[in-house]
Amino acid sequence: MTDNNPTSIQAYQKKWHMNIGVVIFGIIFVYLAVTVLMYLTENHISAYEVREGSILRDNAYTGFILRDEVVVPAEADGYVNYYALGGSKAGAKTKVYTLSNRELEFADTSSEEASKLSAEEQAALLVKIQAFSENFKEGQFQDVYTLKDYVASVMDSRSSQNRQAQLDAMAGQEGSGLQIYSAASDGIIVYSTDGYEDITVDKLTEDVFARNNYTKKELKNNAKVRMGDPVYKLIRDDRWSIVIPLDEDISKEMAELKSVKIRFAKDHETAIAGFSIHTSGDMHLGVLTLDSSMIRYAEERYLDLELILEDESGLKIPKSSVTNKKFYIIQEDYLTQGGNTKETGVLVETGEENPEFKKVNVYDRDQDSGMVYLNTDAFDEDTLLVKPDSAETCVLNKTKNIKGVYNINKGYAVFKQVNILCESDDYYIVESGSDYGLSNYDHIALNGENVKENDVVF
Repeated sequence: MTDNNPTSIQAYQKKWHMNIGVVIFGIIFVYLAVTVLMYLTENHISAYEVREGSILRDNAYTGFILRDEVVVPAEADGYVNYYALGGSKAGAKTKVYTLSNRELEFADTSSEEASKLSAEEQAALLVKIQAFSENFKEGQFQDVYTLKDYVASVMDSRSSQNRQAQLDAMAGQEGSGLQIYSAASDGIIVYSTDGYEDITVDKLTEDVFARNNYTKKELKNNAKVRMGDPVYKLIRDDRWSIVIPLDEDISKEMAELKSVKIRFAKDHETAIAGFSIHTSGDMHLGVLTLDSSMIRYAEERYLDLELILEDESGLKIPKSSVTNKKFYIIQEDYLTQGGNTKETGVLVETGEENPEFKKVNVYDRDQDSGMVYLNTDAFDEDTLLVKPDSAETCVLNKTKNIKGVYNINKGYAVFKQVNILCESDDYYIVESGSDYGLSNYDHIALNGENVKENDVVF
């Protein structure tokens, strides 16, 4: 019997076939992994957009006013009434006050005063009120008082004119007993006293600046006075001073200043004042001297003001973006244009018959000295340059550091020099409009120390 095995099974090994999709996916995965790893481990360049801005550094003080002023006493007993308007200028023959043996009665013109304003006075008043309405800010509420004082001065002026007319009419009456007195000299009339008319800078104390026990006596119409009593004050010179207390640090900082810009809080007016420092005991006093505008503050003894130590406008950049870069400096005469192109470059001595033209970027020019600044990365030290159309040569070995930032507008870092005008704690104000500097809306590296020329910005 034949042994037949109808089933003969053999194991078959499947042949491996490369899957191109898997390979491509693997390559992409590795590329992405490497890219992410490089991104996480390398330094990143953060950008900052340059914008126009300003830095204002000011210090607020309350100053004490010194001026040439004298208190004028009454020449007889009686009831005083005034001709001149307080805060106005008077000449030696200007009528200032009258004395009478009784109180004077004046007609009430208060209801008519507004309608009696001249067209010019009404127009000026309207302009002042309109300007206040358009520019008022809640944070500057003192402007309300400035407007109030202005309106009051206009109405007082009209009231004074009415009073003067009535005084003249009374003086013309026979037997009125009214005596008229003129100004003692030229000056500004003030109808108040405070006892500080004779004080000098050497006599100022901390109590004076603190206003301890300060009192101001107003001199009013129809008040009874005796001979020798104060009837008005006369400021005889337009030159005046404001004295402010300074701490030791500010005193040292301002020691070399001869003048300073100030702003008055009362009306926001600004002025340039002469400046000096006076030492009185343990106090450091800043003396601000002016020769104008005193009439606006003739009735003030204390004045709030700001010292404007810095007030610059330009391009505002963070301090962290500024770095120093070393440059070769050469005479501008060594620059030339290469061949038929308009590219700027220099001629490098190579030992051959003709020097080699090499394109360069000029980073800055000094107009006074005629020097230009070239990137040190573009040349080896002691490279020999040839002056065009001349046998003169120079060696590249003279360098100078320039402050600047890295401009990244084009996706790579380009150094731009900056001219710093002023600074705050975190920012610089730099000059705008320079041929080799920054422009508004430029993008720069936020941290200049971490960037090099031509670094690519992702």
